[in-house]
Amino acid sequence: MSSSSPSDLAVTLRSVPRRLREAIGDSPPDVTAAITSELDEQIAIAAKLMRTAADPGAIADTIEAVPADEWDEETLSALRTTALDIGRLLRAIAAVAEGNSDDD
Repeated sequence: MSSSSPSDLAVTLRSVPRRLREAIGDSPPDVTAAITSELDEQIAIAAKLMRTAADPGAIADTIEAVPADEWDEETLSALRTTALDIGRLLRAIAAVAEGNSDDD
């Protein structure tokens, strides 16, 4: 994701709620609570970078509202790193939830 465009980042953030629902599946919330908390922290970081609400859709909307020539590399790099962390956490949530379903 090191060369992700702002548009790519917006798509990534917009997909977080769906990916989270899919990752958790039928697992009880307490099974993934710690990782979900980390995910919320990363979403908050992206929101702070974009000066908007800590909501993936709001962050994506704000990213898309910035003209391409107004991006500074520091903010874009920080968003890319945050998006990578969000993806990593979603995969971790899915793995924990899948491990929990094996116990059924």
